[in-house]
Amino acid sequence: MKRFLKWLFSWRTARRFLIGIAVLVTLYAVFCAEEDWRGKHEWNQYRQQLEAQGVQLNLAAFNPKPVPDDQNFAATPIVQSWFVRWTGTGPRKFWSQEDNYGRVYDQVSPDRAYQTNGNRRFMDLVAWETAFDALRSGKTNSNRTFFKSDRLDLASRAKAAPAVLEGLKTNEAIFAELHAATSRPYVRYPIAYNLDDPWSILLPHLGNLRNVCRRLQLKACAELALGNSQDALEDIKLMLYLGDSVKDEPFLVSQLVRIACLQLVIQPVWEGLAEHAWSEAQLQELQARFQQYNFVADMNTALDGERAAGVLTPELFRKEGLGLLFDLTGSGSATPYDKGVANLFGHIIPLGWYSMEQLSYCRLFQVEIEGGFDPANRRVSPSRLESNADALEHAIHGNGTAGDVFAAMFIKHRVLSAILMPALNKTAYRAATAQAAADQAALACTLERYRLANSTFPETLDALVPRFMSALPHDVITGEPYKYRRTNDGEFVLYSVGWNEKDDGGVPGKTLFDEKEGDWVWQYPPVQ
Repeated sequence: MKRFLKWLFSWRTARRFLIGIAVLVTLYAVFCAEEDWRGKHEWNQYRQQLEAQGVQLNLAAFNPKPVPDDQNFAATPIVQSWFVRWTGTGPRKFWSQEDNYGRVYDQVSPDRAYQTNGNRRFMDLVAWETAFDALRSGKTNSNRTFFKSDRLDLASRAKAAPAVLEGLKTNEAIFAELHAATSRPYVRYPIAYNLDDPWSILLPHLGNLRNVCRRLQLKACAELALGNSQDALEDIKLMLYLGDSVKDEPFLVSQLVRIACLQLVIQPVWEGLAEHAWSEAQLQELQARFQQYNFVADMNTALDGERAAGVLTPELFRKEGLGLLFDLTGSGSATPYDKGVANLFGHIIPLGWYSMEQLSYCRLFQVEIEGGFDPANRRVSPSRLESNADALEHAIHGNGTAGDVFAAMFIKHRVLSAILMPALNKTAYRAATAQAAADQAALACTLERYRLANSTFPETLDALVPRFMSALPHDVITGEPYKYRRTNDGEFVLYSVGWNEKDDGGVPGKTLFDEKEGDWVWQYPPVQ
């Protein structure tokens, strides 16, 4: 032991140790220099290829330009209040939880999607009347059972409608203010676009827009039940405006909320058509509004913004530390120690690895959407997107073994892709359902115009062209005309073949826009 300690602490051993450390440091420095050069070189080459194809990778380029307050819809006080930070104590109370609608929303039947067995049904105004009456009498549904009725005939809905409109009077000031603000020519919400971290940008207006549209949907359906079609049309136009107000935002979630607002709009439009409540002029206006939509192109633009945000993220990690990965993944259980270790690892790895993450993310992004979106022709290919998703899954996880996952994450630099790419899975489906809904609504309005002029629906959709419609829209899934046939009761069935890309003869799936089976159908209930 004495000889060993003497050898261990001798100058010769120390010198050898220092030389060994120097060699390792030099080798690691050479390795880092090579990885830095390789990462930056390959990323810059690929980036130049994308930009040459017209792909925008600078997130700031997507930001809407500032507009004067007097010309900005979003400068109205109610919208500005949505962006005021909470500085009080305790949980914040939102207006959408304090009005009559918000107090009873969760107690109205969960069947509030207004569809059964893949078909639409009328809004249950009687259930809403009961809920509002219970609220006024102080006898709210404390046992959390749901208000529901089966009285969907026009007479029952018309009788319930005044109480429903009375229950919505707590929102009259909001509706009036937003209606007035729509006369302003521009919309730019006060979003802090220029934050270094794009994932920390707050978007409080999105939930509020959807909440307003939900209330307007109920109001429009009540107005239609009373025969006030013009008032219902004004509500629908405001809903469409609110949804479209986020069209140019570079956030995928903004497009998803816009689509949700569009789906809310369809309900009162469908109810008015089912009851033949719309006039020729109103139908023309609705038809024109629905014909202008290209949700496939708009979603493609939002995906470009999402890609630009993803490209920016490795730079953010490089500057702020890999501890931000825990925030991005929503891992609330991460401790300061966990983040500290991640930050230390982030300082040790070659800078070129951040560039390789950018490269892998963009390549896999292309894998996921390649051939699945056709913005120019408003087409979505479910089978191609499914194939892309399988390829993406294999690229990120391989065969699922620990070795494959490790190789993908750290050797092929796909950590960022594994975090961000799964969130894109439903975007194509959402865009397709919105486009189908808009196309079917436009066709249904056109068919109703034909019926008003001829006292019957046409034998084929071709009869609508060119007098009532300049050109027929095509099925977003197949690219062929939408399927149509008249029924024995004088009505019709209009449908898309749906996500399974199979013509099921107009038989819907279990839900209105089923992802697995059945067609996406537009039809009216039998006359009661």
